[in-house]
This record gives sequence, C-alpha cells and structure tokens, in this order.
Amino acid sequence: MIRILTDTGSDITHLGAPQLGMESVELDIKFTEFEYDYRNDPEFKVFYSNLERAKNLPTTSQVNPQQFLEVFNDAKQKGDEVIAVTLSGGMSGTYSSAKIAQEECAYDGITVVDSRNAIIAQRTMAEHAVKLRDAGESMSQIEKELINMRERMCLTACLDTLTYLKKGGRVPPAMAIIGNAIKIKPVIAIIEGKVEAVDKVRGTQAGMQAIWKKLDKDDIDQNYPICFGHTNSEERGRQFMEETVKKYSLKECNLYPVGGVIGTHTGSGAIVITYMRKP
Repeated sequence: MIRILTDTGSDITHLGAPQLGMESVELDIKFTEFEYDYRNDPEFKVFYSNLERAKNLPTTSQVNPQQFLEVFNDAKQKGDEVIAVTLSGGMSGTYSSAKIAQEECAYDGITVVDSRNAIIAQRTMAEHAVKLRDAGESMSQIEKELINMRERMCLTACLDTLTYLKKGGRVPPAMAIIGNAIKIKPVIAIIEGKVEAVDKVRGTQAGMQAIWKKLDKDDIDQNYPICFGHTNSEERGRQFMEETVKKYSLKECNLYPVGGVIGTHTGSGAIVITYMRKP
C-alpha cells in the first residue's frame, strides 16, 4: 500500500486527513497569551480571534523529525510505501525534518517531495497524489507527477491589511499605518518556494484585478483543480471565486479556509487562488 503523508502547512489537519485518504503531521502554533489547539479548530476561527487580540504574533514550529519517523517506521514494519508532500523548504524546516527521518529510518519505501508551496497549493498536490495512488500509479510515477506539478503551480493572494506584515517586521510601522489608512492591499505570490510581494494596489476590487491580470498572462490548465482560499472571510473569498469563475469560465473550483501557518502573516480578509499553468 502507498500512504500519502503531508503536514499542516497544507491546512490539512491530523483529524481531517483520513477523510481525504491521507495522513498529516502537525506544525505547532503557539500564542504567548492564549492556549491554542490547531486540531480542534477546523475552520480556523479561533485562531483568527486569538490573532486579532494578541499583542505578539504566534510562533510556528516546524514538524520535528520524530513525527515523520513514527509514520516511516510504522510503514517499514508493515511493508507499506510512503510519499510525503511537505511545506516548502523555503518557508520552513519541515522538509529537512522529513529528510532526516527518512535517512534515520533507512527504508527504500519512502519518498519525500518538497512541494515548494503551502496552504491550498500544497493541499492540491497532496490530494492529487491520493488520486494517482487510487488510480493504481506507482510511487515513482506519483513522485514524477508531483515534481511536474510544483514547477507549474501558481499561488497568488491579496491581503486585506498591512498590520501583520508590520508585526512580523516585514514592513515599517509608519508604512503600515499610512498604507492601512489609504487601503493599500499587498499582492503576494509563492515564487520558487518563497512568499514574495508582487504588487500593491488600493482597495479589494483592485486586488482582484491585479490577480486577474496575472491570470491573463498564464494559460490555466483546467485538467487540474483551480482552488480558492480565504483567511477568516468566507464571504469575500466566495465573491472572489464566483467572479473569477464567471470571468474565466472555470470548472471544478473549491473554496477553502486558510489557517495559521500563513494566516499569522496575513491576518483576516485575504483572498487566494491557486492553479496550474499549461506546460
């Protein structure tokens, strides 16, 4: 049997993963002021409530090698194979932890793939691995397809506020105050495994248009899912999805909440899209 393993950088929790035919190990998110259990917050509403009240940003700890090793050793004992699809190595040490565990387990039936992505893009890759597994593809074939996917995967988002970029030291305080006052919305993307600022606009509608401008340049491959996300703002996320679906005649679209691994740095109100470019 081939087991698909991911981590909560994908926002797929340990409790939710079995429903998707996979397993998940967890990054740890800690607030200094509040107790917080990621596993009991499937829509991440408690996380964002805490984030808005917290004086300091929560800390996110990478998955430690032992968590991966427990899964790998169990697979080794049972004669199963494992494909682990991890949070981007450019954002976290989680990929390195998986590689350390793979080496310690010393079992040929393990493959670790750096998604070079996060949240719904990482989720899309993990779910596609399950689909290929269930269709009878081999581990090497699944690995090849995942590597192909990560080269063509696009994730772009428009943030609603500069507040959390300021708290994280990514923009100066004065810039955040002025930017929020005049409704500046940063547009970000995951590029080569890292989050990069790609534009800044005034207003949410302009943010959607900035994302659409990028879509106009890309040739979307509708053989793969086009997914939308939001940080604690389902209404805004759904509006963005519906307008984009209509504008580009898209199919097979889903909307997902985005959790604390990325939400720590964006705050509420962000909208996200991920899709595949054609080769």
